[in-house]
Amino acid sequence: MSMLQINGLNVWFGKNQNRVDAVRQAKFTVAKGESFGLVGESGSGKSTVLRAITGLAPNWSGTMDIDGQSLTRTRPKSFFKTVQMVFQDPYASLHPRHSVDQVLGETLYLHGFSDIDARVVKLLDDVGLGQKFRFRYPHQLSGGQRQRVAIARALAPEPRLLLLDEPTSALDVSVQAEILNLLADLRADRGLTYLMVSHDLSVVGHMCDRLAVMNNGEIVEILDVDALRAMKASHPYSQHLLEASL
Repeated sequence: MSMLQINGLNVWFGKNQNRVDAVRQAKFTVAKGESFGLVGESGSGKSTVLRAITGLAPNWSGTMDIDGQSLTRTRPKSFFKTVQMVFQDPYASLHPRHSVDQVLGETLYLHGFSDIDARVVKLLDDVGLGQKFRFRYPHQLSGGQRQRVAIARALAPEPRLLLLDEPTSALDVSVQAEILNLLADLRADRGLTYLMVSHDLSVVGHMCDRLAVMNNGEIVEILDVDALRAMKASHPYSQHLLEASL
């Protein structure tokens, strides 16, 4: 059973002579519990796919199904209990004047949870921070700690699908591995499904089971991670990416 099915997805910005087609005829399926990667150079359309799924890119055609339910132009509240997104820049995605407690507590409140105090404590424990960070503000946290808070916020509604938009690219190299290992552990513990965007093939090789290679808005090839590690790709652009990664 698939968690996510994308078929014939087109996403564009602007209209008439100013129209830019960012994604063209994208098609892939992500099984429940799978971690699937979207890779490609900047501007290839991979982050736009995530934005189309969440409704942040409203101009699209084709079909997108989440756990068997077709997405329409508007996202019902139930959608955000199933799907959450972790953004690239944890500082920009957190309100600078809201404490960690406010960030997590308000998210839990909006999704109808009542035992908010206990859940905030558990979320902080789950992402490896603990209660001592509960009343700190984003400027009092390191980049890695901010991203852990952002992950905790995404986990708060108890989603089944996490969209990960370059979740470690804004972090120091020494911290990146910690966050990736945290995400791998959370996926195993909670049975989560991941759709991860990255330009870093080593990250995708560590995190994902399969990946789609995007170039100029199109998916040119879908590989499993064994083919990636063996440097085996059939499309010239995929081969170019693999060679560049060395």
